[in-house]
Amino acid sequence: MGARCSKFSLCWFHSQLKPAVLEPSDLEHGGKNDRNTWPSFTEFSLEQLKAATGGFPPDNIVSEHGEKAPNVVFKGKLDDGRWIAVKRFNKLAWPDSRQFLEEARSVGNLRSERLANLIGCCHEGDERLLVAEFMPNETLAKHLFHWETQPMVWAMRLRVALYLAQALEYCGTKGRALYHDLNAYRILFDKDGDPRLSCFGLMKNSRDGRSYSTNLAFTPPEYLRTGRVTPESVVYSFGTLLLDLLSGKHIPPSHALDLIRGKNFLMLMDSALEGHCSNDDGTEFMRLASRCLQYEARERPNVKSLATALMSLQKEAEVPSHVLMGFPHETESSAKPLSLTPFGEACLRLDLTAIHEILDKTGYKDDEGIANELSFQVWTNQMQETLNSKKHGDTAFRARDFATALDCYTQFIDGGTMVSPTVYARRCLCYLMNDMPQEALGDAMQAQVVSPEWPTASYLQAVCLFSLGMENDAQETLRDGTNLEARRNKN
Repeated sequence: MGARCSKFSLCWFHSQLKPAVLEPSDLEHGGKNDRNTWPSFTEFSLEQLKAATGGFPPDNIVSEHGEKAPNVVFKGKLDDGRWIAVKRFNKLAWPDSRQFLEEARSVGNLRSERLANLIGCCHEGDERLLVAEFMPNETLAKHLFHWETQPMVWAMRLRVALYLAQALEYCGTKGRALYHDLNAYRILFDKDGDPRLSCFGLMKNSRDGRSYSTNLAFTPPEYLRTGRVTPESVVYSFGTLLLDLLSGKHIPPSHALDLIRGKNFLMLMDSALEGHCSNDDGTEFMRLASRCLQYEARERPNVKSLATALMSLQKEAEVPSHVLMGFPHETESSAKPLSLTPFGEACLRLDLTAIHEILDKTGYKDDEGIANELSFQVWTNQMQETLNSKKHGDTAFRARDFATALDCYTQFIDGGTMVSPTVYARRCLCYLMNDMPQEALGDAMQAQVVSPEWPTASYLQAVCLFSLGMENDAQETLRDGTNLEARRNKN
């Protein structure tokens, strides 16, 4: 299965759908071109969230939301197919469930394209969980400090700064001006590559820990004196993020200010920006950062004036964020709804029972015409044992004894004297029934190697990819299967 690539011809189409830069007045309820169809704030049951996350297993913990143990964030998927991020507090946090619910509801009333919005919560017994939109493209920290393929371009860094200022401005207009521990891990990237501010930092501090990280070099001075977060404290933290964006690394504000005063701000600039950031832009960016980092809180600007100043600095505003970030993105053609066959519908629903019925009914007719080069071993006892393994596997498969079927089909495949894509397909489903999606994917891909134009192989790959949480690849592979089946039916 080949890698999926974005089609850059979509750039103009996408830019017509949604402007790259929205005015602050566009932000409420997701902006003028609202694509956010999340329902209103919901109280989930613990069972719902257990089912969505697969029981909160360690391998489902994600780092995208910048949380540390014991208050970790899990990736989950609701029954309607939506991906969610679930923050699970330790049992000592939020002892008053009523206070927790009131606070969560208050944050959950916010809706903006600049936020990874809070869409629900759960409070049962000792459990306190928050549910937010899941952002699939990781954190600013990842793309700024630990990038693998390309450094973040200057135009995108300017956009991150603006969107963050707009997010904070929006929250302030809704009475949520305080944000706890604002840092590069709290800025997430959605499926379109747009930066969003995690809603988790908007919750008032509870007993789960400090409002700021333990790195005192980046902590607002007044917080060290009083232990309280103020709107001015948030602006100070915003200034540290401006330093991060310019330098591409963590630089203590005091050290940065010394360089600025010595007119050595070029020493702060990320070497990857050389030739791409003008002196005027760099000077203005550092001026804004230094104003945010003033020791006296009253001397710092408000977020509204920061958003206005940053708006005038924007570059390449017509280019979609996913292009600037180099993210794969759905193409215009793939965005069209699929007309799915019953097999495709079963795959999309992850309905393994329905898939079993389809495979059982189809039998081995799709193996016809596949050349099996048999040696004289066809007459030996070894070959007879191999065929018996397949026969016993088919009997177990029909009876839904998937563990036995898996063992028998493995014996047949390991025999190596015959090649059957149907056996690979059936063993693939056996693996899925035994909660082994990675092994199942290997069989689905092997079936495609044997029979490249076989829709079933693509369909089963889609099921495996859905099971592994690889949504975009799964949708593309489901489309491949649908197209192959349509082509076969036409012939």
